Amino acid sequence: MEKRSFGNTGLRVSRLTFGCGAVGGLMTKGAAADQDRAIAWARDNGINFFDTAASYGNGTSEVNLGRALNGNTDGIVVSTKVGLSNDDLSDIAGSITRSLDASLTRLKLDHVEIFQLHNTLGHSNSQGMLNFEQVMDEVIPAFERLKNAGKVRFLGFTAKGDTDDLHKLVECGSFNSAQIFYNLLVPSAGETVPDNYPSDDFRKLINVALDSGVGAIGVRVLAGGALSGNENRHPLGMPSVAPIGSETDYSTDVQRARQFIPLIEAGYAESLPELAIRYVISNPALPTTEIGIATLEELQQAAAAVNKGPLSDDALAQIKKIQAAFVV
Repeated sequence: MEKRSFGNTGLRVSRLTFGCGAVGGLMTKGAAADQDRAIAWARDNGINFFDTAASYGNGTSEVNLGRALNGNTDGIVVSTKVGLSNDDLSDIAGSITRSLDASLTRLKLDHVEIFQLHNTLGHSNSQGMLNFEQVMDEVIPAFERLKNAGKVRFLGFTAKGDTDDLHKLVECGSFNSAQIFYNLLVPSAGETVPDNYPSDDFRKLINVALDSGVGAIGVRVLAGGALSGNENRHPLGMPSVAPIGSETDYSTDVQRARQFIPLIEAGYAESLPELAIRYVISNPALPTTEIGIATLEELQQAAAAVNKGPLSDDALAQIKKIQAAFVV
């Protein structure tokens, strides 16, 4: 699989990142043999970026990834994350350190390549929400101490929350990576959308990351599964997912996803998931995109989609027309 330069890190990462989260569910609920087989297949087929988090299955994902890797990270990029609860805010630095130490134990590693903040950015007192000042004044210094201790090489964050704050964090110079929401239903991280477009407006955050030397990781490429065009969910996956591509519900996301079926019928792709993945990788500013999986077959299909390459200009033009029809 093709590899791309990842921001200013010097890393080269596969265009597909193996997501170990609970939305897909393989690494949190799957059988150990299936997990090991999928990790081995990914490595054998050029996928070198594996992303997990302490919150995925309450540490289960890290345990399973650690077992599957068995300390062999030659040529592999492993990232994990910390999510701070309101109870952690009285000791942010200590909570971050304890979380990473526990993650490294579960992963059976002495360091990870990338350590990411997994909180929502904003200004309310909602559970798990941090403001920009807390990140700059408390989170980043704690991250830097862990970096200086050799426990992490690069620092990142998940770009969810207030768009102004997300842009400021990307541009602040302290982070090397950012996970950015980007898919057929939420295209705003890669292109300008109308003010009344029915999803978050990330104001071309992928391009801001490129200009700032920050490695962008496209996430939610399948909109939590909605871009399968089917409301049924795999038994290993999360039983329900909040809407990502609309401000209403998951069912609306699925209905909007089905608006792209004519492109499948016209032969631009063989399935909606393939169309969704190839749409994301058509953006040259995005070095890698992450997908969560429930089965080895889903991983193989995603890799095949990436290896087919970007969509044609005609397909992309047809997609823009469909997206424009979502505006009311």
